Amino acid sequence: MNITMNAMTHRSVLLLAAAVLAGTTGAVATADVPARPEQIHFAPLSFEPPSAAEYRHVLPSGVVVYLAPSTEFPLVNIAMTFKGGRDLDPADQVGLADATGAMIRRGGTKNMSAEDLDETFDFLAANVSTNCGPVTSSAVLNSLKSNLDESLPLFFEMLRTPGFDAAKLGLWQSEQLERMKQRNDDAGPILSREWDALLYGRDHFEAAQSTQKSIESIDQASLQRMHDRIFHPGNVIVAVTGDFDEKDMLDRLEQAFAGWERGDQVSDPAAPTATFTPGVYHVEKDIPQGKVNIGLRGITRDDPDYYAMTILNDILGGGGFTSRITKRVRSDEGLAYSAGSANSAGVYYPGEFRASFQSKNRTVALATKIIMEEIERIRTEPVSDEELATSVNSMIETFPRTFESKAGMLNVFVSDEWTNRPADYWQKYRDRLRAVTKDDILRVAQKHLDPNAMAIFVVGKWSEIAPGDLEGRASMAEFFGGSVTDLPLRDPMTMEPIPTGGG
Repeated sequence: MNITMNAMTHRSVLLLAAAVLAGTTGAVATADVPARPEQIHFAPLSFEPPSAAEYRHVLPSGVVVYLAPSTEFPLVNIAMTFKGGRDLDPADQVGLADATGAMIRRGGTKNMSAEDLDETFDFLAANVSTNCGPVTSSAVLNSLKSNLDESLPLFFEMLRTPGFDAAKLGLWQSEQLERMKQRNDDAGPILSREWDALLYGRDHFEAAQSTQKSIESIDQASLQRMHDRIFHPGNVIVAVTGDFDEKDMLDRLEQAFAGWERGDQVSDPAAPTATFTPGVYHVEKDIPQGKVNIGLRGITRDDPDYYAMTILNDILGGGGFTSRITKRVRSDEGLAYSAGSANSAGVYYPGEFRASFQSKNRTVALATKIIMEEIERIRTEPVSDEELATSVNSMIETFPRTFESKAGMLNVFVSDEWTNRPADYWQKYRDRLRAVTKDDILRVAQKHLDPNAMAIFVVGKWSEIAPGDLEGRASMAEFFGGSVTDLPLRDPMTMEPIPTGGG
């Protein structure tokens, strides 16, 4: 009985103490909380971007390596970035780079079958991938720290002496041909490839399309030639994150690269030579909604107008629900689920500015008219102080995300080194955003966003799109004097125009 009473008394004391503490804390907290949300003030965000030089090393063989060790997990991630990709495809073998990237991983090695390679990586719990993109290629190993002694040499064997198994190549080719058959099923891929052809020309790698003939022409010899051109120590930058000792990792990598012939670094990709011609373009497809791009060739990443154009795009259509195009086309008019814009600055040559949306056939013209009105308005009226502040503050406050993970940070450093960005670029980035004024935005809008220099590209049922909405607010005849260039749908296997009336 005494034990029970003592326990009850002790519990009561604890409850009383907790209540007093809660009351005191609540009183202090209430006193510190402003009466209204707009009265809340936050301390300025303090963040300094890391310096690439702190993570950069050069092996005795000359290979650049970025290291960012951590002990959070017993894993090691090695990402190798090589210069060159689809930009190196021969004109008659479009798809060769894609095949090379896939087959280095899938095709075994000179001394190990594809099946044995897969089983060994699986046994080691190592995730391995290789890929060839537009202008860079990659090879990635993610391994348990305890298995690195076995997985790293096998990873390098795969990269140095790929087997390009004929049966695996045949399977890859069959997969590509099956995917080709679906090229015209949806409006999106049609619009994407025809828009790229309009911007860059069909003979440029940005717009080049593989065909049945080009895929079937790929053989082991052509894969080997592409491999030898891209995958070698003279054309790579390595980034390593995870649980490792820096000196030990540098020694491991130097040993792995030993004896691998250092070839020439791949040159920068060629700029397109095609002339961009403004106007209205159309590809016929019997669908209930038209898919539309509106835009023109843009600027380069190093253009002095880049920062002003970045903020302009955010205000115009790139900032989600706060942007003008999204608010008018989606929120105010309900014409499209998704509508916005993008300013994609090129590195080696000008990129593009593009507004995009998808809308019911009868409201395509109205949505297009609204977007053109917003483009004209940003060219003739200064943006508001609130719009400018919202956009700049958003970019500055989200800036630390660029470096929020070690792998992401090193990826930035590798990309910057390949594209020769100034060493102090990220240190000055926010100040350059802050320096943008309303006059700057008006100036670059007038310079770079001339509606008469743009193309309007529509994929959809023209007989329903052309007349416009039932209320008569807009029709396609309002743009470029009603002139339209009808482009043919292309055969999915040959990319040759399908004759009128064809399937």
